[in-house]
Amino acid sequence: MKFKTLLLAAMCALAVTTVQAKTLKLSHQWPQGDGRDAGARLFIQEVQKQDPSFKFRVYPGASLISNPLKQIDALADGSIDLSIFPLIYAVGKAPEFSITILPGAISSVQDAMRFKGTDYEKRLQEVARRQGFHILTWWWTEGGIADKVRPITTPDSVKGLKFRGADRTIDTMLKAAGASVFAMPSTELYNAMQTGVLDGLMTSYETFMSMRLYEQTKYATLGGDYTIFVVFQPLVISSKAWDGLSDEQKKIFEKAAEATLPSFNKEQDRIKHEAVKKFQAAGVEVRAMSKEDYAAWLDLAHKTAWPEYAAISPEAKGLLESVEALAKK
Repeated sequence: MKFKTLLLAAMCALAVTTVQAKTLKLSHQWPQGDGRDAGARLFIQEVQKQDPSFKFRVYPGASLISNPLKQIDALADGSIDLSIFPLIYAVGKAPEFSITILPGAISSVQDAMRFKGTDYEKRLQEVARRQGFHILTWWWTEGGIADKVRPITTPDSVKGLKFRGADRTIDTMLKAAGASVFAMPSTELYNAMQTGVLDGLMTSYETFMSMRLYEQTKYATLGGDYTIFVVFQPLVISSKAWDGLSDEQKKIFEKAAEATLPSFNKEQDRIKHEAVKKFQAAGVEVRAMSKEDYAAWLDLAHKTAWPEYAAISPEAKGLLESVEALAKK
């Protein structure tokens, strides 16, 4: 019996050592230096502070997986261990993830912090688990609108334009306003604007900057207190890698993820102001979305995107109800 006990202990120790000794691969699509890339590297530093035996290799700029949408398959089969993965990229497999960009559901980065640790987050984790990954960080980014044709104000101003909205819920809203919509990842936006495939787009401030989209636009609705574009872009970990961690190691990862939040949120505030300056310096006509324009977009979203989202599945309806419940508090 004593021998079996010692053998079991040795096997457990070996399993932990194997997890620690493995170099974890982290893939994402943004250039090195982007705020999301910086957040991932801070996460790694925080993990290694608590356990230096963990090793990581970061692959920025889609250098490991050229099509960012394919990262969900790589997470599911365990060929990559971590990714900064906008959940809207997985709506083809789990349409419930559209809640993480649904216009007006979350109004700002600050507002998103109210949802952390709630039923909303729990439901998101359940959807993520079914897709083969676990959400680590609570990283939300704000954004705006830019185009080459005319200033974007109320929904009527996009009529007749070719737009990328980033998700089917925004696409529904844009179509109702009279725009044509195109789906593509952030890595394709610059070329699409340059070649005329797109007239305009909605995306995050981080992407506006790291993809240099100010070079291909003439008008931008950025800055200010109101935006219809807020999206969840967390650092996630493959379920295979997550399940391979001990309880103590999971706590280390969770603590490291939490430690990234203050600086990540501070960076979002900085990049918002920096984007306005960069667009203005490039000769782009920049305006902030007014309270009245925001109300018009929100009204259109409530009439179009919201009911369409709720009809996706019982899980989607539950997620939307969790948003509505928090909004009443």
